[in-house]
Amino acid sequence: MNRPARLVTAVLTASAALLLTACGSGGGDGSPSDKIAGADAAETPSASPSGSTTADGIDRPEIELPSDMKLVFEGRQTGDATKDAILADNQRAVSTVWQAVAYGDLKKSGMAFYYTDSALRGVYNYAKDNNARKTSWAGTLRYFDRQVTVFDKASGALTYCVDESKANVKDLKTDKVKVTATSPDSYVYYNAAVKKDKQGVWQIWSLHEDRGSQRCQP
Repeated sequence: MNRPARLVTAVLTASAALLLTACGSGGGDGSPSDKIAGADAAETPSASPSGSTTADGIDRPEIELPSDMKLVFEGRQTGDATKDAILADNQRAVSTVWQAVAYGDLKKSGMAFYYTDSALRGVYNYAKDNNARKTSWAGTLRYFDRQVTVFDKASGALTYCVDESKANVKDLKTDKVKVTATSPDSYVYYNAAVKKDKQGVWQIWSLHEDRGSQRCQP
C-alpha cells in the first residue's frame, strides 16, 4: 500500500515486523475477530462530522493531512467524465490512508469509504500497524503515469506509479525524521481494480504493488 520505501528501510532496521504484508490484494484474513473500524453497515460511509458534499452530490469524509505530508497527483483530467471520477476517487482513497497513518483515527479516516474487500483489509492493517508503532512519514509523494481502463458503467482498473524518493520515515513519538538514500525501491507500480458503489463512489477492491518496478524508474 503506497508505503514510502524509506519507511520500509528505516523500520526494517528497528523491527523486521513493522509493515508485515501491508499492501497486496490480501493484507488480512478478514476474520470477524479483526473488525475493521468504519466498515460495517452501521458506520458506512465512515464520514467524519465535518464531511463535505462534492459537486457530484456525494457526502464524503473530510480529509486533512499534516503540513509536512504532501501528495502530488499528476494527470487529474483526461476529458472523460468516468475516468476523471475514478482518478479523483483514487486521489481521495490514497489520502485517507495517509490521514489514518498520520493521526491514528482509523474509524474517521475515510478508508472504508474508498476501499472495500481485500483492499480495505490491506490498507486497514497497514495503518493499524503504523499506528501501533507510532510511525508515519514526512516529505512528498508523487503519483504519476496514472492510467484508467473503464470496463463498464460500474467497474474499471487503474494503474499508477509512486515516486517516494522525497519521503522519509517519521517517528511520531519524537517527531524526528530519518533521511535515507534513494534506491530503485523508491519507485513503486500499483495495479488497482475499482467498482462503483450505490452512492457513486469508485471504490478500490483489489490492490497490487510492484516495488522497484522498471515501469516507474526515472
